[in-house]
Amino acid sequence: MTQAKTVTSSPEVVHVKPCYWDEACKHLTRKDRVMKRLIAQSDGACLQTRGDPFTTLARSIVGQQISVKAAQAVWDRFALLPRKMSPPNVLKLKVDDMRAAGLSARKVEYLVDLALHFDSGAIEVGAWTTMDDEAIIAELVGIRGIGRWTAEMFLIFHLMRPNILPLDDVGLITGISKNYFSGDSVSRSDAREVACAWTPYCSVATWYIWRSLDPLPVEY
Repeated sequence: MTQAKTVTSSPEVVHVKPCYWDEACKHLTRKDRVMKRLIAQSDGACLQTRGDPFTTLARSIVGQQISVKAAQAVWDRFALLPRKMSPPNVLKLKVDDMRAAGLSARKVEYLVDLALHFDSGAIEVGAWTTMDDEAIIAELVGIRGIGRWTAEMFLIFHLMRPNILPLDDVGLITGISKNYFSGDSVSRSDAREVACAWTPYCSVATWYIWRSLDPLPVEY
């Protein structure tokens, strides 16, 4: 993976196995010999999610273009500013205080725009349950600082959508290269071809690909 991720336990992480996880593992084991090996090597860990959509997206913005360690340090300082991490409370923060926490001017703008979208109702969280993946991605990329990769990570880790294939993710492409092509260069077309066997559980297969590169369970 690239950009922000957290691999340590956190009070924000909801430890609930996705309802489709066991069936997905059975499907992937039947359809793909590489997946059969990766799943067999697993210690039983599975996808984890954070409970709050605003916090999840805010963390993704804070973590852009910096290391995981740096992102966590900035987030820890930023999270102390409001009494509770919520859109109205973020909108009340002073820019100077946000900058002092380690946020760039651009990231401050992004976080304010995110808070405005949630606070104004432009983002209706309750509607996501009836929207398909691409419709949610289109809505999220309308927020400054959120591109397709971030939206896809949100669908995997917060909404726990089962069939997301994040072709812009460096870790996914690297993992496919390592596990399927003996380390040779992999194109997006190659990745799509490999993933044909994963449907309708591309999110689960992607998660196991990430773990083949880093044994620590990925949390976002």
